[in-house]
Amino acid sequence: MAHQVKPPIFGPKTTNHYLLKRTKASKLQSGPTFNRLTVLWVDSNGVPFNSAGFNAALFRGSELVQTAVFDRFGAVFFSLIPTLTTVNYTIQVYDSFGRVYRTKTIPAGVEAFSVIG
Repeated sequence: MAHQVKPPIFGPKTTNHYLLKRTKASKLQSGPTFNRLTVLWVDSNGVPFNSAGFNAALFRGSELVQTAVFDRFGAVFFSLIPTLTTVNYTIQVYDSFGRVYRTKTIPAGVEAFSVIG
C-alpha cells in the first residue's frame, strides 16, 4: 500500500484578524492612481528599457499636444494630460537623432499605457 503524504502548509501560522476585517467603501480609492498620463516603454517580458536620451511626442489627430523626455527607467510623463484620458492619442517615440522608433495609439479612458517592443 502507498503511504499518503500530507502536503506542507505554506502560509501564516496565525490569523491576523485586523486584516480580515472588511474595508468600508468610503476608504476605497474612487479615482485614478496617476493624475497625469504616464507611458512605460518595455520589452516583451515587461522589463523597462533604459530609455535615457529618448523623447516622446503626443498627438491628437495630426495636432501635436505635448512632447516629453523619457527617464532612464523607461517612463515618460505628460504633465498637460490629466487622467483618465477623454480622447484617443497617438504617441511617437524618438531617439536623440529624431528617428521614430514606435508609434502607438493610446485609447481614451486610461491613466497609464505601455509601449511594448
